[in-house]
Amino acid sequence: MGGVYQAVYRVALRRLPPEAAHAAGFWLIRAAAAVPGGDWVLRRFLAPRDPVLRVRALGLDFPGPLGLAAGFDKDGHGVAGLAALGFGFVEVGTVTARPQPGNAKPRMFRFPAERALVNRMGFNNEGAAAVAGRLRALRGARGAPGSRPVVGVNIGKTKAVPDDAAIADYVTSARLVADVADYVVVNVSSPNTPGLRDLQAADKLKPLLGAVRSALDEASPRRRVPLLVKIAPDLADADIDAVADLALGLGLDGIIATNTTISRAGLRDSAAVADAGPGGMSGAPLRGRALEVLRRLHARTGDRLVLIAAGGIESADDAYERLAAGATLLQAYTAFIYEGPLWPHRVQAALAGRLREAGPGRP
Repeated sequence: MGGVYQAVYRVALRRLPPEAAHAAGFWLIRAAAAVPGGDWVLRRFLAPRDPVLRVRALGLDFPGPLGLAAGFDKDGHGVAGLAALGFGFVEVGTVTARPQPGNAKPRMFRFPAERALVNRMGFNNEGAAAVAGRLRALRGARGAPGSRPVVGVNIGKTKAVPDDAAIADYVTSARLVADVADYVVVNVSSPNTPGLRDLQAADKLKPLLGAVRSALDEASPRRRVPLLVKIAPDLADADIDAVADLALGLGLDGIIATNTTISRAGLRDSAAVADAGPGGMSGAPLRGRALEVLRRLHARTGDRLVLIAAGGIESADDAYERLAAGATLLQAYTAFIYEGPLWPHRVQAALAGRLREAGPGRP
């Protein structure tokens, strides 16, 4: 199946505009899972089952540490199918309080030689209410015991909302998704919404996270919804330390390190870089900096926070390296785009072997 995907990618998908190729590939995943028995068959052969992969974090049980990062399934249309392919959890979004179309197209660009993507999607999504309704239906659907995947919801700021109303906008989203999200992530690190990254400053981030925490508690009084923040790799080291200290002080559950970068380091085709224009870069060139940020966060927080590593994870070796550096969970996106539907299963299976080799002292 992996060879088939690579052939399809070379012959067809890579000839489509990146966003169109994404839509086509995602449709195929959803269609396969929607066939009667399709979801069961996929889970039977691809979902992580090895006990060595299981992770208990955020008060949740994860069948494997590798999850799908926000951005692939913005509106929660394909959660079941994506989890069945081998992801231990799926993070949907980024969702905003109001529906919005995102930025003008083209807004996604491939750099296959460097195994990277540049995007300036701009939080295109159907709105938090629509996504919450879809996830509520997923929770209510009957299935085999243990078949419901762990689902996080990543929330961001509506572009049309002025900066002085940002907190209220995030709070609206948090209230809407509180009863359907296994965990919630506050995204203040996308480079594609004007002014958003300014919210990473500690003096602005503290009241925002405090308000979202209160909103989740009020909207979900019987179940504490874990709350995390996602940060940019472009933060200065001192600012990373400040976010870590703030997360500890506020009693946050974790940090996702990292989002995409505004840097273009590692991209060799200067003409293609110029054509792509502004946006966030993901993929292999981000690996080094994302690992540095993770190590710094772990040195600052120890085991007091759940750290989810993202950025440039392509192989079981990459995954193991992040776990050894202090990550509890992992997320990927770009490698999945380039490697296809069997990629999460392959990585989880190979990672299980690495963990068994490591023995009792494993990460």
